[in-house]
Amino acid sequence: MPTKNSFAEMHEEVTGWRRHLHETPELMYDLPETAAFVEARLREIGVDEITPGIGQIGVVAVIKGRQDTKGRVIGLRADMDALPIHEATGLDYASKVDGKMHACGHDGHTAILLGAAKYLAETRNFDGTAVLIFQPAEEGGAGGKAMCDDGLMDRWGIQEVYGLHNSPGLPVGQFAIRPGALLASADEFEITVTGKGGHAAAPHEAVDTTLVAAQIVVSLQSIVARTVNPIHRVVVTVGTFETDSVASNVIAHTVRMKGTVRTLDAENRALAKQRIREVAEGTAAAFGATVEMTWEDGYPPTVNHEVETGFAVEAARAVVGESNVIDDVDPIMPAEDFSFMLEERPGAYIFLGNGDTMMCHHPEYQFDDDAIPVGCSWFAELVERRMALG
Repeated sequence: MPTKNSFAEMHEEVTGWRRHLHETPELMYDLPETAAFVEARLREIGVDEITPGIGQIGVVAVIKGRQDTKGRVIGLRADMDALPIHEATGLDYASKVDGKMHACGHDGHTAILLGAAKYLAETRNFDGTAVLIFQPAEEGGAGGKAMCDDGLMDRWGIQEVYGLHNSPGLPVGQFAIRPGALLASADEFEITVTGKGGHAAAPHEAVDTTLVAAQIVVSLQSIVARTVNPIHRVVVTVGTFETDSVASNVIAHTVRMKGTVRTLDAENRALAKQRIREVAEGTAAAFGATVEMTWEDGYPPTVNHEVETGFAVEAARAVVGESNVIDDVDPIMPAEDFSFMLEERPGAYIFLGNGDTMMCHHPEYQFDDDAIPVGCSWFAELVERRMALG
């Protein structure tokens, strides 16, 4: 199946939905207008069931096929939230909300799943049940986990789950995927170094926490360079560094730094956590300072299941042709809370080409509406292939 004619015909309508969402971005779990818009479109489409309020404000919809002889249930997921970024695109339909922007294309993902829902509800050319998952708070709020914790998988009997994300730099009309780890985990740490403040002209009478903390920052890089197997991927980044001094002639008493750790497997995730603590405490002790460290587990790695990745690849090839599907793309180190859903059910996550645009999270990022029919077709093809009639 190449891109379905149905999606070419509804392209203008779905693009209109996407641009409306783009103009009215909302953040995290505070999505009243977005969720209401999704529910209104689903009612117009004529799905069989709509359940709001899953994972606080997520929306779940059900479309039943012409038959249900095998009891198969496939979940399809889109994220709905925007980012706290001031838009700088100059588009006619740019964000109308100051300081908020769909800078990651979740408006496009939501519109794509709505377009697929319209087609599936009209044709019902499958044997089983499609469950549409419109998720809040992907951008740091773990909305995927919140929906799972609300019983998403068991309540709707989901057996497999699939999602997509636009990919700037990948041409429109192409897909990219791999089995195994596709995106990284994202954990956060905070290290507070305490020494002895003093006068900058008398460092021998103080314990210079700025020096100690700076040494810790440098030493943390040894975790990647000298602790982790070189063929594995781990990122340790210190993103903030703040002293309690506001003057150039004062040695700070405390320094606080915050950072993130990205890994592709549980073993290196645990190793990084252990070594950060050991490096920080050991370095501080060598200089006569002390350290307090806190750690926050974030999103786990997004790990595609091998068999279901094959199903995703087959559907993608049916839509855009074999030459336009990369099935062994390199993993990348951003994180994605679809990982929580893949921990509960087999499934796969795929990248959808967004063309030559700014990267996600950039104030000039733009979603390419030409990707809409391609994404819609992939969702529809998955359902019709995995739950084929007869």
